Amino acid sequence: MPLIIPEGYRNLLGSVETTEKAIKAVKDMFQNNLSAQLALLRVTAPMMVMSGTGLNDELNGVERPVTFPVKGMDERKAEVVHSLAKWKRVKLAEMDIKPGRGIYTDMNALRPDEGLDNIHSIYVDQWDWEKVIRKEDRNMDFLRQTVRRIYEAIKVTENKLFVEFPNIEPKLPEEIFFITSQELLDRYPDLSAKEREDAICREYGAVFIIGIGAKLSNGQAHDSRAADYDDWALNGDLLLWNDVLGHAFEVSSMGIRVDEQSLVSQLKERHEEYKTSLLYHRMLLEGKLPYTIGGGIGQSRLCMFLLRKAHIGEIQSSVWPEDMKIKCQAAGIYLV
Repeated sequence: MPLIIPEGYRNLLGSVETTEKAIKAVKDMFQNNLSAQLALLRVTAPMMVMSGTGLNDELNGVERPVTFPVKGMDERKAEVVHSLAKWKRVKLAEMDIKPGRGIYTDMNALRPDEGLDNIHSIYVDQWDWEKVIRKEDRNMDFLRQTVRRIYEAIKVTENKLFVEFPNIEPKLPEEIFFITSQELLDRYPDLSAKEREDAICREYGAVFIIGIGAKLSNGQAHDSRAADYDDWALNGDLLLWNDVLGHAFEVSSMGIRVDEQSLVSQLKERHEEYKTSLLYHRMLLEGKLPYTIGGGIGQSRLCMFLLRKAHIGEIQSSVWPEDMKIKCQAAGIYLV
């Protein structure tokens, strides 16, 4: 996405100091709301995992992790995480967490292949969460119920934020709208995937698109998704309409995780059957991991949306092209 400079943009919070206070308020309030809605315990997370274990999230399957040799471990290589999609499931097994409860953590990642724009940064910060479920919970109703709880946590945060910062008026609709990626394609057959997201979010304000990763009737997936953590039939993206940027705005990717059958079938579709020999995949196929639902909620993304910011660099400190910094500063968009 090219850099967007909103016409007449201004910082509704008035100063960098007030913005920093508001960022802390959002993060404190939302994680408390999320943990209460989903019965989650906060745990400590790794910044890196060992290469060759299958624990790192491969995202779309093409991004390169930051990799380095570890002194004192026979130069075995570790890699900075992309996210903790699979690590969390192993952690739940180690903690012997029972169905109905889960964990969340502050996840910090580096994604050096990310294209830099208003909403994408090399530095990624998320609330990564994962919850143990029963096998019979692996269904669409349970997915929708969980999405509604997350959306409620966002709405409560927005309303509480308004009390502390009256310039930030609540805008989110009362309910979130659900639609499958195939229904979305049928509705807008002549639009690209991103254009379809814009169209549906402009209409409903808050949307959850179900089914990311599998091919649709046009022979293409709505978006790419790794084959070995989400079940492509039971996952999705939570999108909000961003008035500042004039586009759909993804704040969360989540879903019911693969079981033994969907793991094998999705790996086969991607011609990645070799992964069944990796540690994580062996544990899953041998029944050593619980059934779970989980996802990531962008911390800087959510702050950016709720505080009506035009650039993610107004929320987090990262690296940006010099010409981008100059254009932003000229428009009153100050990158921290």
